[in-house]
Amino acid sequence: MARDQSRASANSSFLSPAGPRVFAHRGLALDAPENTMLAFAKAVAEGAQFIETDVHVSFDGVAVVAHDPSLTRVAGRAIKVEQLTMAELRRIDLGDGQGFCSLAEALDAFPETRFNVDVKIKGAVLPSARAIREMKAVDRVLVTSFDEARRAAIVEQLPGIASSASARRFLMALISAKAGISPAMRRALSGLVAIQVPEKALGLRVTTQRMISRVHDLGLEMHVWTINEPQRMRHLLDLGVDGIVTDRADLALEVVKSRA
Repeated sequence: MARDQSRASANSSFLSPAGPRVFAHRGLALDAPENTMLAFAKAVAEGAQFIETDVHVSFDGVAVVAHDPSLTRVAGRAIKVEQLTMAELRRIDLGDGQGFCSLAEALDAFPETRFNVDVKIKGAVLPSARAIREMKAVDRVLVTSFDEARRAAIVEQLPGIASSASARRFLMALISAKAGISPAMRRALSGLVAIQVPEKALGLRVTTQRMISRVHDLGLEMHVWTINEPQRMRHLLDLGVDGIVTDRADLALEVVKSRA
């Protein structure tokens, strides 16, 4: 009963049907640059229903799919994403004929795919909300951010959208759970549908059966990142986690299929 009541205030259609879920981390970037339309297409071709991605903002105010604030790592250019227009970003050579894409373009190109969107900077909040709204994608997007202010701001812009815990809310919940303070954990996770977490934080093991059960009792799912080894995936699924965020969606999908 507690699980259903906790979910009632948030849009749970993102997490339907039941998992376990495989989140293709920045797409499937084995033979494609990360966070590009090609990487997303390869993940979808393997059977991925969920893509985890990241958003910055261009100079002209467009929500851009990108993990890093600059182009240094992905394109060898010492310039920030926010210093280039969307048209200029599309022309950047990321490899395999790929340039940057906008969030709206990704949502439009993969209309049956669900997107887990991490808003990386404050300036991306309104452009991301606009893209999700214009693409009529509220029901198939989960928004999150390490920063609670950013997470709360985009949720305010998109009533009913699914959201997972920011770093602050997750750490509050973890500390409360380890201390056995259930009301504080409930408050920390109120209005969310999931926590998306590493296996350890603050020197504490997050992925214990007790912690997973506490999360489930509050009506939330636990998704763990970034897990690339099949043996580790199986272990976490045996513990009861609901989702695996992975660079190897191909392997994770096979693991889930083998357990069906």
